[in-house]
Amino acid sequence: MYLSLGTATLIAISIANASAKNKPSEAFLKKAIQGNFAEVGMGDLAQQNGQSDGVRSYGKMLATDHAAANQKALDAANSLGMNPPSGPNAKQKADYNKMSKMSGAGFDKIFATHMVADHKKDIAEYKKAAKNKDAAGEYASGQIDTLQKHLDAAKSLKAGN
Repeated sequence: MYLSLGTATLIAISIANASAKNKPSEAFLKKAIQGNFAEVGMGDLAQQNGQSDGVRSYGKMLATDHAAANQKALDAANSLGMNPPSGPNAKQKADYNKMSKMSGAGFDKIFATHMVADHKKDIAEYKKAAKNKDAAGEYASGQIDTLQKHLDAAKSLKAGN
């Protein structure tokens, strides 16, 4: 079978456009997967280093929910044919390392503040990604309620409840 130069060019352009169209979704999923890995680690850390029952309980919820979310994000990444990351990014690792040296009430305070800021940012990014009409958008829209629950609980922790 022979393709004309015009047909070959159109096929190449179609592939390039499909790839370019997935770029925002792939970028979002990469960030989401790294974030889920980071939140599982932070949740485990909260269970170990937290002083209050509230922080330890929040840590357990965080680790459980983000592990489940990550499986869904990995499935979405696979459906888009992308190679997903296998852990948190460098900044997330640095945040973890910094917080791993803390414990007690000091840890609880910094942890709660970090979780409020992190989940506010995540909710904004997930709402934006939820507009995508693909696996990334479906994943994002399915996680917003859980992220809001995490934000509300973090605000409560930060307020000392």
